[in-house]
Amino acid sequence: MDQLVQQLINGLAWGSIYALIALGYTMVYGVLRLINFAHGDVYMVGAMMAYYAAHWLGFAGAPSVVGFATVLLVSMAFCAALGALIERVAYRPLRSQPRMTMLITAIGISMLLEFGGQRVFGPDPKFFPQLIESHSLFRTGGVVFTNIDLLVIAISLFLMFALRWIVMGTKIGLALRAVSHSFETSALMGINVNTVVSMTFVFGSALAAAAGAMVGLRNPKIDPLMGVLPGVKAFVAAVLGGIGNFPGAVVGGLLMGVTETLVAAYLSSTYRDAVAFVILIGVLLVKPTGLFGKGAVEKV
Repeated sequence: MDQLVQQLINGLAWGSIYALIALGYTMVYGVLRLINFAHGDVYMVGAMMAYYAAHWLGFAGAPSVVGFATVLLVSMAFCAALGALIERVAYRPLRSQPRMTMLITAIGISMLLEFGGQRVFGPDPKFFPQLIESHSLFRTGGVVFTNIDLLVIAISLFLMFALRWIVMGTKIGLALRAVSHSFETSALMGINVNTVVSMTFVFGSALAAAAGAMVGLRNPKIDPLMGVLPGVKAFVAAVLGGIGNFPGAVVGGLLMGVTETLVAAYLSSTYRDAVAFVILIGVLLVKPTGLFGKGAVEKV
């Protein structure tokens, strides 16, 4: 029982990370009907920026909550700008082209970030500084709940609710929901479609950066290819929950995190990364629209 509880805690922490990345996938898909395969690499850039910001700002050798919060905000701001740049340069000029063209471009941007990251950051792994000292908040038997676990889960939940409030309770959120239904009608109603689409990438990229910075606390080794598998797993999580559905992305991310940690603990760590693909195949076979997705009727 102790091992089960411990794995559930680990799964919720990793699931929170996947949920943040999955929200970026589901936001872009909900507006553009595009799978932004470069999103996992934006998560990598977020981790790298947090690493360099911690050293540049002098927080690497002085663990503190203020230092981590500053590094987190710097990383989120940089990746938000990067997301807006990617949308403006790579996707906006192709918006009127066939959807396959944008999909191929997304794969190209992903490879550019991966191999460009190796050129800029270096191919060697880097070890994330200890921005917050880890200590146990709760310990009984074989169960340990640390302040890092609490921080990751709490920040992830805060960002999820903040995004939900932005989408459902603000003017930009109202515009985003309108654009997701129809570009043409939204433009006729006076909405600046380009700005709304750009903000979609800004929000999604900022969440991915937050995920990257928090992963550095739990898994200190980071490298330019660290976004490949988490990006795929987060995409599967979005599909599992129903891509384009906000609550679905969160639930899918949490289920993904818990499932893979349980598989690694009770079966073999060898199968940990294969779980995502098994889930993807199962969802596509049984319920292609995902847990919370709804089928759309198309008239010919």
